Amino acid sequence: MTDKNTLSSRDSQWRRQLRESVPVKERTSIPRVSMPELDAAYRVTCSREVNRGLSREMAVLEATRCLDCPDPQCVTGCPVSIDIPGFIKNIERGDIHEAASVLRLTSALPAVCGRVCPQERQCESKCIYHKMKKNPVAIGYLERFAADNERYNPATVAAAAPAAPEKGVKVAVVGSGPAGLSFAGDMRRRGYDVTVFEALHEIGGVLKYGIPEFRLPNEVVDVEIDALRREGVKFVRDCVIGKTLSFEQLMDDGYAGLFVASGAGLPRFMGIPGENFIGVMSANEYLTRINLMGAGKPGHDTPVLTGKRVAVIGGGNTAMDSVRTARRHGAERAMIVYRRSEAEMPARAEEIQHARQEGVEFLTLTNPVEYLADESGRVCSMKVQRMRLGEPDESGRRSPEPIPGAVDNIDVDVVIVSVGVSPNPLIPNAIPELEVSRRGTVTVNDETMQSSIPAIYAGGDIVRGGATVILAMGDGRKAAAAMASDLESRLQ
Repeated sequence: MTDKNTLSSRDSQWRRQLRESVPVKERTSIPRVSMPELDAAYRVTCSREVNRGLSREMAVLEATRCLDCPDPQCVTGCPVSIDIPGFIKNIERGDIHEAASVLRLTSALPAVCGRVCPQERQCESKCIYHKMKKNPVAIGYLERFAADNERYNPATVAAAAPAAPEKGVKVAVVGSGPAGLSFAGDMRRRGYDVTVFEALHEIGGVLKYGIPEFRLPNEVVDVEIDALRREGVKFVRDCVIGKTLSFEQLMDDGYAGLFVASGAGLPRFMGIPGENFIGVMSANEYLTRINLMGAGKPGHDTPVLTGKRVAVIGGGNTAMDSVRTARRHGAERAMIVYRRSEAEMPARAEEIQHARQEGVEFLTLTNPVEYLADESGRVCSMKVQRMRLGEPDESGRRSPEPIPGAVDNIDVDVVIVSVGVSPNPLIPNAIPELEVSRRGTVTVNDETMQSSIPAIYAGGDIVRGGATVILAMGDGRKAAAAMASDLESRLQ
């Protein structure tokens, strides 16, 4: 893999030549690229990826829009601090492999991030084009392009080897989601012997069980994991730390540090009447059965309830994933039921747009208050309270208030609840000395991600209680840097 010093030493000359070859006025007059998509009528019949990626010509033209700012704020908006102008300028000059090398210096999962990260709220939100009242550079599309080019051309993949000499020190990771994978990649490149322990039978954590293939194909995740394997990261499946192995056993086996990235897999419900009826389930259960366990696919026996009238409660990306999955599993009327307005929805604008294109109904300013069942005990309708927006709450969003007397009934035969998740309690329960918050999240130093037990660091949803892939990856990188510094000081 090309190292950082080599990249920077030959960087300035050709980047200056690129700036001079296409004047700023011409660059800023190029319209932002549009991502090709599958037709909505077709895509609801299958699990094929909706976004089709950019062609080489489209990517080079979009990369030409980048002004290579002297103080690139897009980098400050990225939780893993990718050299965004660096990889984009490589695309502009046609060296796509070098672009992928730049990405790999800081990101273990560029093909994943290019698909699921909310760039519009992070790197792209800082783009200088906003000051010009123009659309920002499509950083996410270009990241995906560079990473996919590497995937489609395996002969160009850099040789797998850690950048630093072997240290002969073992570290363990609990969970193979984005935080765990990011930490593992960084520690391995520092020369540590890294083993990732995964409780499930598939490596990838929420990337596999939580995100449908029409948004993030499993093949993409597997290629990123294989790259880590080639670098020397070891993976152990079907191993529950806190049950199969204890923290004490890991220490006895010679592990010098533990990074906890066990996620937030405990679903929340609203506590309203009827939540125990057949047909009412969490988004976690619904998506896991389909994404990880193959429910509905030929050759798979995993059952999952389907229905013609499916209501998904919530307004985040997981809610959009659930309702769009329901459409692909035969729902004729698929509804998002959300207590605020669409403007307050935390889901990505792209996901909302795709859901609407696929025939999803949006029942905003609507909140379920009770589920009703038929004689068999299966949900058949729900009572909903119409809402209006009041004053902003602590999150800055306007608080929903019930409109007196405005209660309706809606016929449903499946309800999927997507109103948030809680941290997995297994590790805190297994290590009583580990300090946790009132919400059950592991308490850490925000700068180092170190817990109350010096050998244990933590990051991702077990610390945040539910967040984005890229924020979890940022936690993994931060924890790796801090743990490595601590271990190296002890080794000297």
